[in-house]
Amino acid sequence: MKFSPVFGSLLMAALFSACQSSEKKDDSQIRLITLDPGHFHAALVQKTTYEGVDPVVHVYAPEGPDLQMHLDRIQGYNTRAENPTRWKEEVYKGADFLEKMLAEKSGNVVVISGNNRLKTDYIRKAVDGGFNVLADKPMVISASNFDQLKAAFESAEKNDKLLYDIMTERYEITTMLQRAFSMQPEVFGTLEKGTPDNPAITKESVHHFYKNVSGSILTRPAWFMDVAQQGEGIVDVTTHLVDLVQWEAFPEQTIDYTKDIRLTSARRWTTDMTLSQFSAITKQNAFPDYLKKDVEKDSVLKVFSNGEINYQVRGVNARVSVIWAYKAPEGAGDTHYSIMRGTKANLIIRQGAEQQYKPTLYIEAVAGNAGLEAALKTALPALQQEYPGVEVKKNGKGYEVVIPEKFKEGHEAHFGRVTEKYLSFLKAGKMPAWEVPNMLAKYYTTTQALELAKKTAGPVASR
Repeated sequence: MKFSPVFGSLLMAALFSACQSSEKKDDSQIRLITLDPGHFHAALVQKTTYEGVDPVVHVYAPEGPDLQMHLDRIQGYNTRAENPTRWKEEVYKGADFLEKMLAEKSGNVVVISGNNRLKTDYIRKAVDGGFNVLADKPMVISASNFDQLKAAFESAEKNDKLLYDIMTERYEITTMLQRAFSMQPEVFGTLEKGTPDNPAITKESVHHFYKNVSGSILTRPAWFMDVAQQGEGIVDVTTHLVDLVQWEAFPEQTIDYTKDIRLTSARRWTTDMTLSQFSAITKQNAFPDYLKKDVEKDSVLKVFSNGEINYQVRGVNARVSVIWAYKAPEGAGDTHYSIMRGTKANLIIRQGAEQQYKPTLYIEAVAGNAGLEAALKTALPALQQEYPGVEVKKNGKGYEVVIPEKFKEGHEAHFGRVTEKYLSFLKAGKMPAWEVPNMLAKYYTTTQALELAKKTAGPVASR
């Protein structure tokens, strides 16, 4: 069969146009890469699916149990009875996995959640290589690597890429409402300045090594207990708490770490773990060699997983602390305590036995304020537009905020919320102007606090 020259030209033009259209579609679609997943948070990003995200995910990692646990979790999401996902994992297991990822460019967003000793270097190389990066916290665990993280943000800006960390706690409903009520001056007044002994903001987070995730007991990699690889508690979980202090006290405002942050004190202490406890969560029968530096009398592992930071942000005194126990009491789980002290009322999140270990927000008038009830009646209608169904009920100390069940998502669901927010940034081609400087302020605070805690440490304490 022969075609006329005109028809042939038209056919070539059509094919060229189709190719251009296909390339344009590929460029606009988000294609995920997972780099060396060693923490279950990497899988939680994929617990749900997202519009405009390719179901094919390229994974680059060394072969081993960390990778297999990650793939098993994704398979679990794909095969669950309710709302199964449809991810297809394309895995490269070579020792040169990082170089292979940088060379192949099989995606445009790299998800990084794993060994924190390596994470800052991974972030820097991914951004320098022209990738967007969604990184689990913490992005950096030592003051010596802070400048490398700063350089990664500068590289991201130069390459027109977005580097963002996974701050799930901004999506916990009691925290969202604590922030919302603090922005109602008739209820809250203004934020106190506080003192180091009585801060304006206090946040305490209690976590557990032994825990249930997605319906089964979480197997943790042995390196999770090595602070040289995971990071000490003061630079790990406290990342969330420092973020919330900035996010709630100075909403959508830029924090400059060079002038707005001042540390007053910091301390650190260990959680002690027997070999049998270690084996229960790692499935390993002996402490690996890299942990033996932290093992006492060949049987007790001492993990610097606990820390406290006292500091000021723009003159406002804040205290954040993280505590790791081995296992929660029966019926309990990770807990959170938070107070914001205002000139008219205090906003307090409690999550103890009285609250059945579920976070509950309270509003309590300061001494001499008799107008809280009237102020709440004035403020509630505006809040209910954003949070329909939210009410308050009187108790012995003030008011409990009653929150409809539809807002009470679990921690695992918050990873989807963060990812959706990040995807919206990618679609817009930018993030809010305050996000990057505030990430730098956050990591400056945690890494400098660790340096201070090491300098001022007395005898090693344990819990």
